[in-house]
Amino acid sequence: MRIIHTADLHLDSKLESNLDSDAAKIRRGELLDTFSNMVEYAAAGNVSVILIAGDLFDKVHIRKGAKRRVLDEIITHPDIDFLYLLGNHDRTDFLSDVEEGDVPSNLKLFSKDKWISYEYGRVVISGRELSDDNFKTISVNLILDESKINIVTLHGQESDYSGSDRTHIIQLPLFRNKYIDYLALGHIHSYKCGRLDDRGIYCYPGCLEGRGFDECGEKGFVLLDIDEETGEVDHKFVPFAKRKLNEISITVQEDMNMPDIIDSIRENTKSVDGGDLLKVILNGYTEMDFDVDCDRIANIFKREFYFFKVYDRTNTRIDYESFAEDRSLKGEFVRLMQQEDMSEDERAMIIETGMKAILGEEVD
Repeated sequence: MRIIHTADLHLDSKLESNLDSDAAKIRRGELLDTFSNMVEYAAAGNVSVILIAGDLFDKVHIRKGAKRRVLDEIITHPDIDFLYLLGNHDRTDFLSDVEEGDVPSNLKLFSKDKWISYEYGRVVISGRELSDDNFKTISVNLILDESKINIVTLHGQESDYSGSDRTHIIQLPLFRNKYIDYLALGHIHSYKCGRLDDRGIYCYPGCLEGRGFDECGEKGFVLLDIDEETGEVDHKFVPFAKRKLNEISITVQEDMNMPDIIDSIRENTKSVDGGDLLKVILNGYTEMDFDVDCDRIANIFKREFYFFKVYDRTNTRIDYESFAEDRSLKGEFVRLMQQEDMSEDERAMIIETGMKAILGEEVD
């Protein structure tokens, strides 16, 4: 038996925090495209179940077209069961405007009130949604058959600390030695896998597509291959995102000019695909009379990548000795600031701003 474990799809997200409105609209469509492509992958690969461990959507008002797209994929693939567990960002029932008789029979849901299980021969998939009322005691009523191949699904942050009072914390010690072979989790947006106990493992598939630069790297789903005769559960992470988000830091040296910085960015981004999203952060130090021209950098590289953003995080290195005998207003200002009790980075920033003001330049 083959199962796809996915989570944190966040379909129909706005995405405007990183992209302009046109690019955000395109990316919203691409997230839905990737969902559809995953279903096609499942159909072509004899996958019996797509297990969605929470956060299929993430807002109250989901566009009708997005809801219809998901339902159409489920309806047109009746040989695949879609097991959908609500996560903390699933704020609305996307089936609310679907007549009860029109809900696809291969869409199977879970509940906050009790554990619900679905059986596929020796394989049993059990799940329960976390709530303020049940998260501390949720493991108590989980009774599993040792002779079965048990997959359990939850949505929350795993923790080895069993005394947490935070909702959507999954206290791993409470699920040990319960005959779980694979604990299918959602909530963390990067792939993560670890040992639960001597019998089973826990696993986060991460999100299907990165939506912001806090979700960099490979994204995709986990494919389970289960041998019902031996009880062996093999799993592998399948990179599947249409576009990858990349964040790269560049160290700027004091002797570098703008062509040097541009060359360094180009050298350090050779491995980034042109269809990806790229964020470059400039660190290090520059001389006091040097300004990093981020607009110039952006104009060069935005033509080379689907999305490009550069952030100047450099600090100014002040050569105090050069101002020791300077009797101008600039020299007086630098010597005055040198006496102030503050960090060197703060002092450099204030001196740089003050110099611009003295010279009549525009201050950011």
